[in-house]
Amino acid sequence: MRQRRFALGLVVIAVPLVLALLGPLLAPDPGPRATSFTLGGGHWLGTDFVGRDVWHQVLLGGRTVVVTALAATALAYLVAVPVGLVSALTRVRRLEELLMRPLDVLLAVPSLLLILLVASVFAPGAAGLALLVALVNVPDAARIVRAAAGEAAARPAVEALRMQGETWWRIAVGYVGRSALRTLAADAGIRLTGVLYLVSTAAFLGVGVAPDAADWAVMVDRNRTGLFVQPWAVVVPALLIVALTMGTNLIFDAALEKKGRRS
Repeated sequence: MRQRRFALGLVVIAVPLVLALLGPLLAPDPGPRATSFTLGGGHWLGTDFVGRDVWHQVLLGGRTVVVTALAATALAYLVAVPVGLVSALTRVRRLEELLMRPLDVLLAVPSLLLILLVASVFAPGAAGLALLVALVNVPDAARIVRAAAGEAAARPAVEALRMQGETWWRIAVGYVGRSALRTLAADAGIRLTGVLYLVSTAAFLGVGVAPDAADWAVMVDRNRTGLFVQPWAVVVPALLIVALTMGTNLIFDAALEKKGRRS
């Protein structure tokens, strides 16, 4: 069952990943535009709201979603892991408060609302959207790191390592970080799914991408008016986004179950 789940996750996530990473290289010439929301006429997935070939837009539209989500997740952990480890291992109460209390302020603001507020001041591109999504994910990621690391940091083994004169890096990464690794791996799977949802929702609302951009989330938004006339323009990009989230969770679940049974 574990192997089947892992294989199923790979199969589910392979299609959107291949289309996202290789699609722009495989995309043919778009050709002239046709009538909006039509089927046939050389367009095997039909045309979109402005008469563009849907298959051509699908091939071009995944890279922004996938790369932005992966970059935002990596950036969030790049900040959250050091902050969480320092907060868990420090013996200076003021330093812990200085690190965690500003994050609590960010945590109190709804993620999408914060992104929309910033986007109302200036128009972020794909890189700006990745930074914004990473920013709103840092507070709760840091708290999870701190909680997981705090349990390991309270063990007698950590005090023994300190008495032996081990470096902070060896204690934090070599012991505490390794002890919290399984919790962080579980959180990473859930967080990547949430980031994909947030990136897609922001793109759906026109944040970070142009209104007519070749983007899966934008395709769902712009073509929904013709859903009952030409459903492929909405169904295909929506299914690809769903496949990314499902495949990610299946792979992480299978990997964590495997590690748990070995131990």
